[in-house]
Amino acid sequence: MRKVFGRWNEREKDVDYVRGQIDDGLMGKSGGGVARIVAMLLVWALLLGNITYQDGFMVTAAENASVSRSESSAWRGGQEAVAKPLEELSLYAASAVLMDADSGRVLYSRQGFEKMAMASTTKIMTCIVALEYGNLEDMADISGYAASMPKVKLYVNKGEKYALKDLLHSLMLESHNDSAVAIAEHIGKSFLENGLAEKSASEYSLEESRQAVAAFARLMNQKAADIGCQDTWFITPNGLDATETFTLENGDTLVKEHSTTAADLAAIMSYCVKKSPKADQFLQITRCVSHSFTANGRSFSCNNHNAFLNMMAGALSGKTGFTNKAGYCYVGALERDGRTFVVALLACGWPNHKTYKWSDTRELMEYGLEHYQYHAFSEAAFDVGSLETVVVENGQTLSLDGEASVNLALADHVDGLEGLLMREDESIEVAVDVPKSLKAPVEAGQIVGCVQYKVGEQTYRTEYLQTAADIPEIDFFWCLRQIVERFLVCG
Repeated sequence: MRKVFGRWNEREKDVDYVRGQIDDGLMGKSGGGVARIVAMLLVWALLLGNITYQDGFMVTAAENASVSRSESSAWRGGQEAVAKPLEELSLYAASAVLMDADSGRVLYSRQGFEKMAMASTTKIMTCIVALEYGNLEDMADISGYAASMPKVKLYVNKGEKYALKDLLHSLMLESHNDSAVAIAEHIGKSFLENGLAEKSASEYSLEESRQAVAAFARLMNQKAADIGCQDTWFITPNGLDATETFTLENGDTLVKEHSTTAADLAAIMSYCVKKSPKADQFLQITRCVSHSFTANGRSFSCNNHNAFLNMMAGALSGKTGFTNKAGYCYVGALERDGRTFVVALLACGWPNHKTYKWSDTRELMEYGLEHYQYHAFSEAAFDVGSLETVVVENGQTLSLDGEASVNLALADHVDGLEGLLMREDESIEVAVDVPKSLKAPVEAGQIVGCVQYKVGEQTYRTEYLQTAADIPEIDFFWCLRQIVERFLVCG
């Protein structure tokens, strides 16, 4: 079926016939009352302008016009959302990122999207996953595998039991590798089958322990994906270097390393301190100066080694890391004057340069504090009332010679952010996308356009425009009513 709008372009003799009947009926040339009524009823087809031909016959077909929601998306992060630096900072780290924790916008980057090893900064993900899936009062059984982890360690023993709360403090304050595996086994085992979920981790074989840790790693990778990390892969819960080999369907092999990027690591920390339902517990643990506990007839004391907490006002949280491959790494968060910044550093020096990470962290935090202030997008709010009405083709009007149109209003649904940390040299640009016309019928509340708020090339907020009223499609009864009002009532 092919639709022809506005006028018929086939079978001209049919068009001429209809026009002739209209002229005769309306102007009285036919002289017959019946012919006049028939001619007037035919006028609805011409007014509709919505005629189709099917199998050689002229038929009418109503079009159900619908306008899909704008595909312009609000900000989703990534390399497109990186602010251009005012200056190149003098940093030691091979890879560094400064991020606005609330929006996820990268405010400064040096090789911030390069995949690299991240050592014990891994443990921020271990901690947040354990908090979200576990209970602080849970008792974790210690396996031989967990007890075999290399230093730095709590020196747990196979068969012992520890409260998850104590293991998490051991993990985050002292960076104990054995505690990380004990936590991973405790949480991961509940996802195992064949009776392994009910079996005590202290009775696990080496292979069963590895299965439990692998199950926990899957939770870590799923959480990373949920956060939006595209270049992160977790294998170990403690950050020790590792690789995995996968066999693809075509027989090829894929080797993945335990790795992340500075941008992804900053996004994970942003989630931990601002967006996780367990953010408060995460901060309580990572800000704790010291934690002492007794278990299995032994006493333990864990002290916080995150020097950043005492280095700058507003320091929130952080985690150090080191392996021979990764070098010194760090991820930390600072909150001041309603702004929250996160710094992530990878490969920030090797032994004899342990303090480089503190120097880089301070420089990046000070850069953010000096140059970035919060601006709400409402400061540049678009006046929807300034929009002209949108023409509705084939829409009903009060009079025969009127033109159907509809006003637009802001819909309740909004994608994106309320505001953004911006520099003085940056500005909010507003882009409005509205259709030139719509096709009837139009329903009130129909999404037909959007208002986008941009900084640079990136859209950070999208407000949707909807129709403010119903505009029915011209139909037979509307045409008949127009004919009656115009010709019968008046003449």
